[in-house]
Amino acid sequence: MNPWIHLDTAQIPGGGQLKLMQRGQDYSIMSGVIELMNSRLYGSEMALANLAWAKLAGGPPKAPRMLIGGLGMGFTLRAALAALPKDAKITVAELVPEVIAWARGPLAGLYGDSLADPRAKVIRTDVVDLLRAANPPYDLILMDVDNGPDALGRDMNDDLYNMPGLSLTRRAIRTGGILAVWSAGPDAPFASRLRRSGFAVEEHRVGASPSGKGPRHVIWVCVAK
Repeated sequence: MNPWIHLDTAQIPGGGQLKLMQRGQDYSIMSGVIELMNSRLYGSEMALANLAWAKLAGGPPKAPRMLIGGLGMGFTLRAALAALPKDAKITVAELVPEVIAWARGPLAGLYGDSLADPRAKVIRTDVVDLLRAANPPYDLILMDVDNGPDALGRDMNDDLYNMPGLSLTRRAIRTGGILAVWSAGPDAPFASRLRRSGFAVEEHRVGASPSGKGPRHVIWVCVAK
């Protein structure tokens, strides 16, 4: 089997490090020895967008506005573009500049033409800044930051998933709108915090593979009350 090749390293603002690896046609993004993303295992990233869109209360609004926290390998963005209508506006917040550079460089084949889609805009910023500035509030917010509520790459990401962070997120979503959160695994205390922050919560176990097989990830799909 071919060895993994180290293509690039990114320093995460606020602490931590990401490594982009390649083996043949496969790519991986690592945090230390932990794999955060793999180009063969993207089923749950696509499900994040599809489950949120399917759950939107009251049906699809005119010109829906979606915020995605975390660019990753672009699979959530691609799924959102495939599902949302032509008048949608999708903003992706990505903190690490190298991740955006990888999307336009070695990972361009994974993105297809999604970065050129006029509905999509990628901004180099902390998603918290866009949550604070949300006016009007978003129809949908998708969170795929770090490894979920149990942050690995950046301690400050914990602030997205604690009670003050969830209260901020709730204010950034219209009533009836959707918050969907990806996680590598279950987290009962986090699900409880979601409910206490003003959301009706569903928990989905989704296979990492596009076939639905492989490791099971968790997606919370939450309606803002």
